[in-house]
Amino acid sequence: MADRDRLREYRGERDFERTGEPRGSGASRADRPRFVVQIHDASTMHFDFRLQVGDVLKSWSIPKGPSADPKDKRLAVPTEDHPLEYERFEGVIPRGEYGGGTVIVWDHGTYEPLSHDRGGRPVDFAESLEHGHATFRLHGSKLRGAYALTRFRGGRGGAGEEAWLLVKRAGDTGGPGAPDPRRARSAKSGRTLGQVASDAARR
Repeated sequence: MADRDRLREYRGERDFERTGEPRGSGASRADRPRFVVQIHDASTMHFDFRLQVGDVLKSWSIPKGPSADPKDKRLAVPTEDHPLEYERFEGVIPRGEYGGGTVIVWDHGTYEPLSHDRGGRPVDFAESLEHGHATFRLHGSKLRGAYALTRFRGGRGGAGEEAWLLVKRAGDTGGPGAPDPRRARSAKSGRTLGQVASDAARR
């Protein structure tokens, strides 16, 4: 599917005359695929987890954020694909706009696809997501180690809203879990949600 079609839902929900969010050029800019975890203080506080797949960021809303404990199974609800430039987005989405609220980049970096078939051969990452299970290793400033995303409801003809689980791989240590979102600091600017909101209000 063409990139412009993959971003149709994203662009259709936003007024780019009002929001500072990127429209998206669709140009890939890195040899290794990127990931970002953003904290989003919208109608409900949550973490947005995004993985670069081709020329877009596949995105999930994670209410409690990623965990470093393999015993934790974190709900991950798919949202619309976002442009690659969204990895760097930090600021305040105006009230009344889709997703209105403050956003910070809590962590970002690269990731390594780890999905294999039963014969041990690497599987295309987009294909593994399509089939409902993908494993990958994060190389972030905060999150590190292997994780798995597994669809447990909906998708591929299933009934109901699509939902996934994000789980740290057992025996794989490294990196913290999700912090208190209101005290967390941006990996990009070092600011908290409150500081980003205050800075925007002064402009």
